[in-house]
Amino acid sequence: MAQEEIIFPNNIRSIRLANGMKMTELARQANLSLSAVSKIEKGVRRLNQRQLLNICNILGCKLSDIFIKESDDVADKWQSEIKRRLNDNEDSGLKIFGSGLRKIRQQSGKTIAQAAKDAGMTLSVYHKIEVGQREIYQNEIEPLAKSFAYSVDAMFDKIATMYKSGELTKQINKVKERVKSVLIPGNPLSGIDMHSSFYGAKLYDSARKKLVPVFGTPAGKSIAFKKSDTTMIVAPMSLEGHQGIYAVIPNAKRMGGLIPEKAYVFADANTPAAVGDMAVCIDTDFATMDSSDTATAQVVNVRQDARGKIYGQVLSPEEKIVGPTMHKVVMIVME
Repeated sequence: MAQEEIIFPNNIRSIRLANGMKMTELARQANLSLSAVSKIEKGVRRLNQRQLLNICNILGCKLSDIFIKESDDVADKWQSEIKRRLNDNEDSGLKIFGSGLRKIRQQSGKTIAQAAKDAGMTLSVYHKIEVGQREIYQNEIEPLAKSFAYSVDAMFDKIATMYKSGELTKQINKVKERVKSVLIPGNPLSGIDMHSSFYGAKLYDSARKKLVPVFGTPAGKSIAFKKSDTTMIVAPMSLEGHQGIYAVIPNAKRMGGLIPEKAYVFADANTPAAVGDMAVCIDTDFATMDSSDTATAQVVNVRQDARGKIYGQVLSPEEKIVGPTMHKVVMIVME
């Protein structure tokens, strides 16, 4: 019997074990069944953006930590497992049928989505058949053949002819050749196969768009500022995908009640603050900072003195703050 397709190689199990957390506890906190978490860790079950972000939050890790890199300890294990499954499925004949079906689809000019729709299948099921990782049942054969204007016998004869001529050998080998590296966020073509790579890259990109880094946290009367994505939070919907948005946790008392306690302040690094704005004022040139640099910041009201000089005003106690960087605050959100 064909095995479940590996569609999302990940480090979730390794991170969970490193945290000393049992699978049952992760399932409980993530509000998922134990079976679902097991399949997610094995890479054979998709998860949506919200679930992915929730798991990151529970495990206390960055989004990028979830995705496998070639340097990770588990990378070789994933590659070996996927190669084994590909070989097992090829021996059962499913790989030959799937490769023949893919060739027929390509010759027809259909996309995989169109082919799935015409055959009355979900995209996931159709794809698994094409890559030889799912059996095709009796009641599925005729609709599948008809979707390409073939009779059942004609479709099987066509696939058999292509296989005997060696036409499918190159395509079958291509599937094996794709097992060269593991899924790396931001490089969708490096994954285990094209479908799972695009799924993983799309999942990473879409989830990443919902997050913003927290660059500052209270430290005494000011804010300790570091340009690092170690801590991320979900952005307000109106700010999703906006470049340059980051958050800081302010010293609310220093703003004289203008900012509620337990709030996040969202600033736009691409929008300089003007007089009358609220801003994050940083004592270092933001543009030259890297992830190892530290700075001091403060949330201020932007004002202008009699000589036209711009400065930041903190209210409690009153203090003028001057720094080379002032980014406009675009939103304040309660925790």
